[in-house]
Amino acid sequence: MKGKRFRSINFILWISFLAFAAFILLLTWVFQTTLLRKFFVDEIKAELEGIGGDAYRIIAPMLQNPNEEEVAVRVDMYITVAQHENPSANIYVLNEKGECLYPTGMKEPSDEYEVGVDEDVFNIVYEELRLAGTDKGVIVRINDGSYVYSAKLANVSAQSGEKYLYINYSTELSNNAYSMMQKELIIIAVIVVFVALIISALLSMELTRPIARFTRAARRMAKGDFTVDFKGDYTYAEMSDLAETLDYAKEEIGKSDELQKEVLANVTHDLKTPLTMIKAYASMIQEISGNNPEKRAKHTQVIIDESDRLTALVNDILNLSKMRSGMDTLKLQVFNLSEFIHTVLERFDYLTETKGYTLVRDIDDELYTEADMEKLEQVVYNLVGNAVNYTGEDKKITVSLKKTKDGKIRFSVTDTGKGIPPEEINTIWDRYYRSAETHKRPIKGTGLGLSIVKTILLKHNFEFGVESELGKGSTFYVLFPEK
Repeated sequence: MKGKRFRSINFILWISFLAFAAFILLLTWVFQTTLLRKFFVDEIKAELEGIGGDAYRIIAPMLQNPNEEEVAVRVDMYITVAQHENPSANIYVLNEKGECLYPTGMKEPSDEYEVGVDEDVFNIVYEELRLAGTDKGVIVRINDGSYVYSAKLANVSAQSGEKYLYINYSTELSNNAYSMMQKELIIIAVIVVFVALIISALLSMELTRPIARFTRAARRMAKGDFTVDFKGDYTYAEMSDLAETLDYAKEEIGKSDELQKEVLANVTHDLKTPLTMIKAYASMIQEISGNNPEKRAKHTQVIIDESDRLTALVNDILNLSKMRSGMDTLKLQVFNLSEFIHTVLERFDYLTETKGYTLVRDIDDELYTEADMEKLEQVVYNLVGNAVNYTGEDKKITVSLKKTKDGKIRFSVTDTGKGIPPEEINTIWDRYYRSAETHKRPIKGTGLGLSIVKTILLKHNFEFGVESELGKGSTFYVLFPEK
């Protein structure tokens, strides 16, 4: 179709897997850059608060000792142990000017920046402490990404001045870990995209292989080759189901194709035969029997009979075509089915009077149903006519109409013929079906009778069927709804 673009399953699966992989990677990246970063920061703050709280509880009482040498030893020892346990933390005790008091081994105040105490940072921390309160520690993030914990320590005396606990926490290890994770994410992204491409390629090939096979087989079938086989060893249950469905469709289309050829041959033959007879007898009248009233009447009767046969054939073909195309709608009405069956059977009285047929009626009275009377008349007439043509030497036909236990009305026509072979049971309803049995047909037919019956009953949605036993005859039946 013009303007319509088609894409293969391979391409669609490839794009889908790629898009899915990109979505997962994007989701992971967002998680890493937001939630994971926040998680790292929260962990750092929690750890820093733990270190600071422990240091405050231990160092503050130590500073109340008036012996400065003992204080220095004990504070230095604690800071050494605490920093050994927490390598990322540098612990100091500062005076109000930001000068390092402990540990005592640190450099002079002129080198404060090297020991981790920056004057500008201390001023910021000092201001935060002033705003937060005297007995509450604060955590401040400084420019290089590190964090500082600070708290105002209790005074030893008014002369000693204010002292501050100052802990500089380096985030170098966590930053390195975070940076490593980012690099690993990039490597994972490349691997995921590559794997997605491989998986999509393999999966698409696995999915499209049977589809390509179906396509090739369908093209062969479209050219009239009904020997193709869609079944195979498929990985997916859906493909096996599709193969079975296509095989079933192939068989049905094959039957339809054979039937179409048979119909064409039979219609051609059935049209050709009466036309040939009409032409032949018209020529005979013209050349031989024109002046002989007896011969002329005999020949013209043949022409009339063949014309009637031709008309019936054409009408049956047109009616069947109209019904199957849906152009012929049903005109439903409720009526007395018992009386209706009796009325149709009266058309066969001449057979009992002139041909020696026995028509047994087993019909219950006052049974009503809803159907299209005109079309139902064709059903009854065709079923009885079919029984007349195929009944046995006793020429007996039984017509029954009974109410069933489940509230339906069962109409049946039984003959005493040779029966229908089991292999032909499912084909008797086909157009132009002919039994292999040879017989003389007192009812002229076109070969479309049972096909018309089937089409009408399917249109009404009535149940119908045939029961047959070889050598004992056949029973055709229809189940009508009772009204």
